[in-house]
Amino acid sequence: MAIYTCGHTTPDSDSICSAISLSYLLNKIGRDATPARQGEVNPETQFILDKFGFEAPELKTEFAGCELFITDYSDRGQAPKDLDQATVVGIVDHHKLGDITTSTPLECWIRPVGCTNTIVKEMYDFHKVEIPANIAGIMMCAILSDTVIFKSPTCTDTDIKAVRELASIAGIEDFGAVGMEMFKVKSAVEGVPATELILRDYKPFDMHGSKVGIGQLEVIDLALFDNVKADLQVELDNLRQKEGLHTAALLLTDIMKEGSEVLVSSEDTSIFEKAFDCKLEDGKVWIDGCLSRKKQIIPFLEPAFA
Repeated sequence: MAIYTCGHTTPDSDSICSAISLSYLLNKIGRDATPARQGEVNPETQFILDKFGFEAPELKTEFAGCELFITDYSDRGQAPKDLDQATVVGIVDHHKLGDITTSTPLECWIRPVGCTNTIVKEMYDFHKVEIPANIAGIMMCAILSDTVIFKSPTCTDTDIKAVRELASIAGIEDFGAVGMEMFKVKSAVEGVPATELILRDYKPFDMHGSKVGIGQLEVIDLALFDNVKADLQVELDNLRQKEGLHTAALLLTDIMKEGSEVLVSSEDTSIFEKAFDCKLEDGKVWIDGCLSRKKQIIPFLEPAFA
């Protein structure tokens, strides 16, 4: 039986690129594997796939009866709905440990680094498998994306080392220039519906029994949102009501100013304000230095719901 390697719902570049890089590794060590994705490919990821000559992995949302190697998450809220009917054979992830449980032993590679592909790189090294140039390229790009070209507080020396080694394998002399190309593509928001922007990089969470959804948009200039910010707030309200969320938030991250304006829709905004010791004005607040949902939002917001 083939193993499916697949990341979370609303996949980002790390989720899709790690599914591809992991499936290649598994096949090389004698485990039949196929990459998959749970959602549509975003513009940045499509840029990466095109640059290195890859087709998007198979779109698959049902895994009953299949073996599944999870990449880039371990929260049940980001898993396929029929997860309990699948056999989870492994998890490779760089986030907090989530609430997925299994009935059989599994392989786990979970490390506090900036990107899942950094861990997949360590798996290649462990198994002594050579990384092809095109796979090295997408792994490099995923790490640059997740670490915001090394600016994110999630970035570690291990991530930087991995990028340098992968860039050499891929024949990329200036990986910083490639990173900026990616973020320019990511910054193309004009004409995109507000709902699509919110869901472009969106993750649901269960915070002590309260349903919370958090999206993030990373751009090179926050002024790109000036004409759509009101629409984003309206659609954030609609999403919260439609999904029965306690709180929905959207990080508008300016990678040059190194901070985020956070739009918030909530049944009780005081929880968010308490978590970040701030006062929302018209449902939003600027958080200086905030680049990471994983490290600078979730660890503070989740305890506030306890």
